[in-house]
Amino acid sequence: MRNDAQGAAPERPPATAAVSGPRLDRGRVAADVGASFVVFLVAVPLSLGIAVASGAPLVAGIIAAVVGGVVAGLVGGSMVQVSGPAAGLTIIVADLIMTHGWRVTCLITLLAGLVQLALGAFRIARAALAVSPAVVHGMLAGVGVTIALAQLHVVLGGEPQSSALANITDLPDQIAHNHTPAVAVGVITIAIMFTWNRLPSLGRFRPAVVPAALVAVGTATVIATTSRWQMETVVLPDSLAGAWNGPLLPGPGQWHGVAVGVAAVAMVASVESLLAAIAVDRLHSGRRVMLNRELCGQGVANTISGALGGLPVAGVIVRSTTNVRAGGRTPLSTVLHGVWILLFVALFANVVELIPMPALAALLVFIGVRMVSVAHLRDLRRHHEGSVYLVTLISVVFLGLLEGVSIGFALAMIVSLRRLTKLTVTTEERADRVHVTVHGSLTFLGVPRLAHVLRTVPEGARVDLDLNVDFMDHAAFEAIHAWRVDHERTGGSVDIDEVHENWYARNSTLSAPAGKTGPGGLARWWAPWDMRGDAGREVNPLGLLAAGAREYHSSTADRMRSVTNRLSHGQHPTALFVTCADSRVVPNVITASGPGDLFTIRNLGNLVPPWEAPGDGSVGAAIEYAVNVLRVPSIVVCGHSHCGAMTALLEKAHLEPGEAGTSHMCRWLANGAGSLVRAGEESGALAGLPTAEALRRLAQANVEEQIGNLMGYPVVRERVESGELELSGMYYDLETARVHLLDARTGEFAPVRDAQGVNEPVPRPRPGANEGDQLLDESSSGASSRPSC
Repeated sequence: MRNDAQGAAPERPPATAAVSGPRLDRGRVAADVGASFVVFLVAVPLSLGIAVASGAPLVAGIIAAVVGGVVAGLVGGSMVQVSGPAAGLTIIVADLIMTHGWRVTCLITLLAGLVQLALGAFRIARAALAVSPAVVHGMLAGVGVTIALAQLHVVLGGEPQSSALANITDLPDQIAHNHTPAVAVGVITIAIMFTWNRLPSLGRFRPAVVPAALVAVGTATVIATTSRWQMETVVLPDSLAGAWNGPLLPGPGQWHGVAVGVAAVAMVASVESLLAAIAVDRLHSGRRVMLNRELCGQGVANTISGALGGLPVAGVIVRSTTNVRAGGRTPLSTVLHGVWILLFVALFANVVELIPMPALAALLVFIGVRMVSVAHLRDLRRHHEGSVYLVTLISVVFLGLLEGVSIGFALAMIVSLRRLTKLTVTTEERADRVHVTVHGSLTFLGVPRLAHVLRTVPEGARVDLDLNVDFMDHAAFEAIHAWRVDHERTGGSVDIDEVHENWYARNSTLSAPAGKTGPGGLARWWAPWDMRGDAGREVNPLGLLAAGAREYHSSTADRMRSVTNRLSHGQHPTALFVTCADSRVVPNVITASGPGDLFTIRNLGNLVPPWEAPGDGSVGAAIEYAVNVLRVPSIVVCGHSHCGAMTALLEKAHLEPGEAGTSHMCRWLANGAGSLVRAGEESGALAGLPTAEALRRLAQANVEEQIGNLMGYPVVRERVESGELELSGMYYDLETARVHLLDARTGEFAPVRDAQGVNEPVPRPRPGANEGDQLLDESSSGASSRPSC
């Protein structure tokens, strides 16, 4: 994999492995062709609408869509991203057209493409990701609000004003006095856009399969045409040759504005494209995006689009998501969607020219409102960055795009600086001493707070000053040293204890390090090998295991010897834990359990075959041993997100005959067929959902199904009915690292509450279970004995 790929590619679903090469290729081609038609139907009205919002010729949106699909698809580094005219660039383009004219704007687009091409060639695509997501989402939300406010006037039969504030103040008058057919067309378009994907399925027909934008604009066009309503419609050039309206050199006094425009278009288009490519990577299991190549592809596309008289091009999340959900898996779907757009406009231009302009304006109003994502705001608030999002949004709306992004970026830097220099100072009086503790990074920003606390220390007091800091600059050293000298001069004493690093002592005698110091000690034991100190070294698997064993011997074995020595006489686990064989799920980590606590069954998909089912009996043997011999009081079935087995089930891999290398896998997955039924796959409940959401529902339904299969085992059913055994379900979300428990009353999985603020006692082990050092002490005195199995 290339170095600029975003992480490792997800596991290939079992269904893929079970299909032969030629058949797989034909299936992919067919899926890509189908997806390209769906994306084409979405792209045509969106491209026309974005051209309207930008104030550019309508054909410029079509040119950008064709170039973005064909050129960026062929040259770019993403498997599924669809490029074209982007709503996030409309404010910049509209301002450039108003200031410099359309043909100079085409030159700016061309030059911005060359800048992107150079950035990609120098392999600095990752630098574009340094912009805070709060600023990016705030910028897009601000653009969306600006578009919606402007185009709402067109929907109401009027004209957009020159600023967002003027659009807001003029809106009541527009609502009160404009009731033309244009309003009816706009209302129809918005109503269909809002309700179409919410309509229930009609037999086998699912409305969500047909793009809402196509239905809305098409319906509005048919109604306006048949009703003979008089309103402005789309106007296209008579020929492709007449459509060319390419770049023009600016006047002598315009070059400074052109340079600023080039930088703005290149920056916004690059950031939006790269972030969209990374986001859409979460929706498919193919090769991860190669960022530098993708940036080069965007640069080539913008260069050609500007030369042909098209709008700036960027990767867009709406069309990319539509592509993945429609089955697109390779760049073929992206390229073909551009070809279909070109053919459609060339052969059916008279149909496109029937589209009412108010319908496109209404489409833009809906898209603009949707760009203000409540989900993004909620997520950013959880990370304490909601203020950056809101300030950027408001600044973009009322001050302009570049001004808003600059203000948002500055605020994000201030927020980050505050976090990086966060300081905690506490004071505690102990008998005849004052104990002052300082945690964090001690810089000049924290000096006022530290000085205020130190001034509260009584004169002549004996002070213990604990400095647990990872950085101390000269200003902080001077403040502490000056206070210490003054305090000791008045008869007090100061004992400085540096817990983390000797910053004060080194500032006094030597040159302190220039940067922060990290915590010492061994690597986190629960982290994967490739996240530890020597991750860059190439070590064979056996070498990694041996190195891990050496680390265990040096840091843990001596501490565990007393526990494992006692456990060697027998085991009394608290639960039988049935979970997936997935390497990312570690039962003892997510349950904070230790040796002897869990009797674990791991297999593909955490499946429990029905008791009467023929075939592999290893799971049944383990269940009988745990229930009859070990007498476990609990059985837990734990599923997880991003499960390869659930992906294979969703793709019907269990129905494939399988090759020699996958036959056992396909037969085993057949034990999960009941989970598909429970999740509602046959009734279409999973259809149309995002892949991650469908997998979540299936994985959780699979947990419930396996609990039902457990009740089919006589030994389990008897002990459950007698009250000696409890069955429960668990779900582990890999993205959030959170554990969810199945609520038997509601049938829903609820996240486990955090420990903060929860006054719950630590559960005591049941009699006879492992009780750590206390049990060892009792055992050494003869107070306890434990039978072996």
